This record gives sequence, C-alpha cells and structure tokens, in this order.
Amino acid sequence: MLYAFFKSLHILGLVLMAGNVTVTALWKVFADRTNKTQIMAFAQWLVTVTDFSFTLSGGFLMVLGGYGAAFVGNWPIFSTPWLVLGQLMLAIAGAVWLGILVPLQIKQARLAQEFAVLGEVPPDYRKYSRIWLVWGLLSTVPLLAGLYWMVAKPMSYGW
Repeated sequence: MLYAFFKSLHILGLVLMAGNVTVTALWKVFADRTNKTQIMAFAQWLVTVTDFSFTLSGGFLMVLGGYGAAFVGNWPIFSTPWLVLGQLMLAIAGAVWLGILVPLQIKQARLAQEFAVLGEVPPDYRKYSRIWLVWGLLSTVPLLAGLYWMVAKPMSYGW
C-alpha cells in the first residue's frame, strides 16, 4: 500500500512536469506568433508561473515518490540500472532547466514587461525565445527516456 502511494506520487510528479513542459512550449510559441505584445507578455508571465508551480512541484513529487517507492520496495537506487539511468536523466533535465531555461525565462520576462508597455518586441526577446524553445525541447528528451526506463525497466537483472 505504501509502495503504491509513493509510486503514485512519482507518476503524478512526472505528469505535472512533462505535461507542463510540453504544453507551455506549445502555447508560448502560439502567443509569440501573434506579435501582440500584451499577449506575448502575458504568455511569458504564465511560463514563469506555471514553471515554478508545476515543473518545480512535479520534480519534487517525482523525487519524493521515486525515492520513497525505492525505499519501501527495497530497490537499490545506486545499483539498479534503470533507477540509475532514471536519476541521471532527471539530473540532466534539471541541470538544463536551472542552468539554461530559468535564466532565459528571467531575461524574457524582463523584456516582456518593457515591451508590453512600449509596444515593440526587441530582437533579443525573439532570440531568447528560440534558444528557450530548443533547449526546452532538448530537456524533454531525458524526461521521456526516464519515463521509458521507469515503465520498461530494461536491464533489471544486471548491467
């Protein structure tokens, strides 16, 4: 019962994180394509709000649920191949998020606050948006790989 609880937290965390990453990229791209500064600025504000609400809380639930399930299920977290790979993928995605995406979002948010009032989107905003989209999509790959390893559990019987 406790194992199922932790596993459910882990899956909920992945759904929140991966879902937010995917949906946020989609509606931000569409908002930016309108070229309407107030819509773009609002979308950029929502990127920040949803990222810290859903991505951060999703990551927390994934870690809490994953380690809780591993502990209760007696899975050795540093010697079970699919668990090691899953942790590595989450670390890679987290490093991209913290090291690249969050700083870009902060820059974009500052620019968006200005152009919402001034009415002209600076070229830097467009450049940062393209970089953010590419790195955001790239950071989704390790999350999906981790999902695969979590479900398929390949190499469960040794390296």
